[in-house]
Amino acid sequence: MVEHSGPSADQQVRASDKDRDHAAERLQVAAAEGRIELGELDQRLAEVYGAKTRGELERAGRDLPEPGRTDTLVVTDEPSSRFAMSVFGWFTRTGQWVAPREFTSLSMFGGGEIDLRDARFTGHEIRVRAFALWGYTEVVVPDDVEVEVRGFGLFGVFDRSAARRRRGAPRIVISGLALFGGVGTKAKTARKVS
Repeated sequence: MVEHSGPSADQQVRASDKDRDHAAERLQVAAAEGRIELGELDQRLAEVYGAKTRGELERAGRDLPEPGRTDTLVVTDEPSSRFAMSVFGWFTRTGQWVAPREFTSLSMFGGGEIDLRDARFTGHEIRVRAFALWGYTEVVVPDDVEVEVRGFGLFGVFDRSAARRRRGAPRIVISGLALFGGVGTKAKTARKVS
């Protein structure tokens, strides 16, 4: 004889607003992928916003996969920063930030780092324009997005090692100029964006 246990302790925990937002985002991704129709999306969203426990939230997301990291990268938030410059110094754009559709950097007799691993994007494609004039800029991208590198080195180096194809994933286009300087590109394991 098999005993059926009741809901787990985690399912009985009261749902937070963050839990509801995560469940709603999961439903919206499923609708965008054609897994559920708009009428069903409305019905399930009503379940999500009426849910009192995590178990009720799980029922609203029944039979749907969890969205992957790249499914939640594009946001509607305002960008944190659009431009970075260093002259005889160093700039950094790292950690959690919202990258604009177009970000420009200038390193002149200095350097900088643009790290997009923890960033959210304001569009499915973002462009990073890096200009290193007698300086150096490093662009670090997550390894689960598509990257195109179009930069040019004139008496300098514009590295293309981060270029990669990932069909359907958000896309980063890196362009610019390295004049008597360098622009490095690296792909590193993406961190989980919360």
